[in-house]
Amino acid sequence: MGKLPINEELTKSKESVLPEDVSGCNHYDFLEDLYDAVRNDDHVNEKDFLDQLGQELITTSCSDIFVRALMCLGGDLKEFLTTLDGVHDVLQHQQVTEDADHEAVFLASKHQQVTEDADHEAVFVCTICDDYLRLEFATEKPAVAYLLVGSLRAIARLLYSTEAEITISQNNQDHRHYRYKIKNYHAESPYLTGSILQSLSSPLVTDLQMGVATFCKAFPWHFVIDRKLELVQLGSCFMRLFGCVLKSCGAAASTYFEFHRPRSTTLSFNEIIKRANSPFVLAIRKPTGIAEFPAEGLELKGQMVYCSESDSILFIGSPFLDGLEGLTGSGLFISDIPLHDATRDVILVGEQARAQDGLRRRMDKLKSSIEEGNRAVDKEREKNVSLLHLIFPPDIAKRLWLGETIEAKTHEDVTMLFSDIVGFTSICSTTTPMMVINMLQNLYSHFDAYCGLLDVYKAIRKSSTHTRVVSFHHVS
Repeated sequence: MGKLPINEELTKSKESVLPEDVSGCNHYDFLEDLYDAVRNDDHVNEKDFLDQLGQELITTSCSDIFVRALMCLGGDLKEFLTTLDGVHDVLQHQQVTEDADHEAVFLASKHQQVTEDADHEAVFVCTICDDYLRLEFATEKPAVAYLLVGSLRAIARLLYSTEAEITISQNNQDHRHYRYKIKNYHAESPYLTGSILQSLSSPLVTDLQMGVATFCKAFPWHFVIDRKLELVQLGSCFMRLFGCVLKSCGAAASTYFEFHRPRSTTLSFNEIIKRANSPFVLAIRKPTGIAEFPAEGLELKGQMVYCSESDSILFIGSPFLDGLEGLTGSGLFISDIPLHDATRDVILVGEQARAQDGLRRRMDKLKSSIEEGNRAVDKEREKNVSLLHLIFPPDIAKRLWLGETIEAKTHEDVTMLFSDIVGFTSICSTTTPMMVINMLQNLYSHFDAYCGLLDVYKAIRKSSTHTRVVSFHHVS
């Protein structure tokens, strides 16, 4: 900042106006306060000051990543600004969409306010003239407008080694609008000679290297309009949609298309040329006289190209679709998308991803059912193992569970205990079934407990008249 013409009086005035610490200030506009301080100083020209400040801002902030991000926009300052025009429109539309989504949770009046604010968003339009670039920029802050002059100079010098001549003027009717005239913005390309440049532009139809029919087939989603905004040429897909009603409905472009983007664009020939660097989004309207028109509302995204040879505007675009359902719902087919159009790949890849998602969901559901079945089998297995351990010794129970053959064993010392309930039949005839069950449960629960303490094997047989228990000592 040593190059800036700031004298001692300006420094004193700044110290009295500008705070030393702005960390506690919410949304503090340092540039506006700085602009006011410079403007009140008679020894400093505020425009020159902000010019040098803009150059210094770009110089100090141009890191390697920042330089690569800027240089990818174009090979010279003209391409840089024209591309930045379209990028600015996309970012502006994205911001408006986010604001509208945020405001949707409030009252309708709030949403209307967002729409009104969006119509007054800053304008950034670059137009190519004969020997200079005209950049139109709108802002309510003059400091930003003058700062942009120095920023553009620094970008041209640092990125494209060009000493651009930039002059700024303010609109007398609308003080928000500023116009920049940029000269010496582009060096001649070493790859294009004068004869080649001359052959690239010709008003003669015979010089066209491609026939109209071939062009309409290669670009089915294109149209050409004249200065009256009437259709003079249509692509094959447009002809299939509403070619049959051109005689009855007329050739006015507004009859068949609705302009959605760029926002706040006046439907005129010059205005469309003015915004030619921005992407255009059109929606197809339903022509009168057609009962069923599934393509109504279908959006097309593309660009407008001014054809100086015929003084007309060429629109080349493609359907703005998000999947196969949107394509078929509009009465279109995959064959309506040309092979060179990436929309075809987007649709096919989207359907492949949707199919993979469906297969993954089915596999996840099948996996869950298998896991649930495995848990049920494990639970039944635990019951069976517990039951085998209650009936047989652990080693025999394990071999039975594994499906192994159990060989008979001979035990030399065996003790047999016969247990009988005297009068069991008469007891059963004079008592309820639950009383008999509770009696047997209590009796043999204690019997089992004592057998467990003595570590003996129990062979139980029950009949309607008596109970016989055979036990032998388990060799441990």
